[in-house]
Amino acid sequence: MNEALIDLRAWRQFVAVAEELHFGRAAQRLHMTQPPVTQAIAQLEKTLGVVLFDRTRRRVALTPAGEALLPDVRELLARAQALPARARAAAAGQVGRVRIGFVSTVGFEQLPAWVREFRVLCPEVALELVEATGDVQLEAFARGEIDAGLMLHSPGAAPPGLARLAVSEEPLVLALPERHVLARTDRLLLADVLAEPLVIFPRRIVPSLHDAIFDLYHAAGRTPQLGQEAIQMQTIVNLVSGGIGVAWVPESVTQFRRAGVVYRRASEFAPAARRRNTPMLPACETSLVWPEGAVNPALARFIAFVRERGANPKNTEEGTE
Repeated sequence: MNEALIDLRAWRQFVAVAEELHFGRAAQRLHMTQPPVTQAIAQLEKTLGVVLFDRTRRRVALTPAGEALLPDVRELLARAQALPARARAAAAGQVGRVRIGFVSTVGFEQLPAWVREFRVLCPEVALELVEATGDVQLEAFARGEIDAGLMLHSPGAAPPGLARLAVSEEPLVLALPERHVLARTDRLLLADVLAEPLVIFPRRIVPSLHDAIFDLYHAAGRTPQLGQEAIQMQTIVNLVSGGIGVAWVPESVTQFRRAGVVYRRASEFAPAARRRNTPMLPACETSLVWPEGAVNPALARFIAFVRERGANPKNTEEGTE
C-alpha cells in the first residue's frame, strides 16, 4: 500500500488502539473482530516503515513514533469529519474568500462599517481589500485578481460589461485653498471658480466623472486651466492645500480633514448664478461591480449583504451591456 493511499479507516483504527492500548477493546469500539484490526495496524506500520506499538502478551504501548503521530492523526480525523459541513457552508457562501478593489472615497466611512458588520455575520469569509482606482480595478478584473470592485463614476455611467449595484450618490463639492480669496466669500460665483487653475484626476481614472467636470466648464464657455493632475483624492486635496488650484471632489472627501483646505457646497454658490443658464454642479455615484455570471458563493453573500445594508434604495442591481 502506497503512503499516499493510506485511507482514513486505517487512521481511525490506529487512534482506537492508541487510546485503548488493547487490540480487543479497540476492535469492540470499532464494531469489528480483533484480527482485522491487528492486520490493519501491521499493514500501516509496514507502509510507514515505522513501528507504532510495542506489543507483548501483557501490554500494548505506543512507541515514541506512535506518540508523536497521535495528535496529528486526531486532527486529521477531526478535519475530515468537518468537511461535509464545511462544504455545505462554502456552497452557501458562509466560508470562502472575496477579493474587493475599492476607491479611496468609499474607504472613509462606508467600507469600514461594512467590513466590521460582515465579519460578524460571516466570520469565515475572508475579505481581501485592495485600494485601487477604477482603471486599475478593470485591469485586475481582466486578470482574475479581484472578485468585486467599488468604483466611482458619474451617475448611471458604471463601466460596461459588469453587473452592478449602486450603493451611494453624492454631490461634488469645491475644495479651495484656505487662504484663497474665494474661500472667504459668502456667496461664490461659479464664473469666478471656473477661472481658477483646476486640480483633477487623469481622465483614464474615472472617464465619466472627468467628462462631467469638463462639461461644466464647457457649458459655461470656459476651457479648464489645468493646475495639476493627481490620481488619489487625498493627493488632490493636499495639492489644493498647497495653493496649486481648486478641485471638485466627492462630498465624502470632506471627511479627510486637511489643514489649509476649505470645502464649499452647491448651497454656497450665489442663487443668481444658478438661475441663469449655468449648468448644475455634477454629482457622482459609487457602485459595487462584479463580472456577470460570477459563481463565487461568498461573493454572492457579500453582494446580498451590501444590497440589504448599503445600497441606494433608488437603484436596483442590474447588468450592463
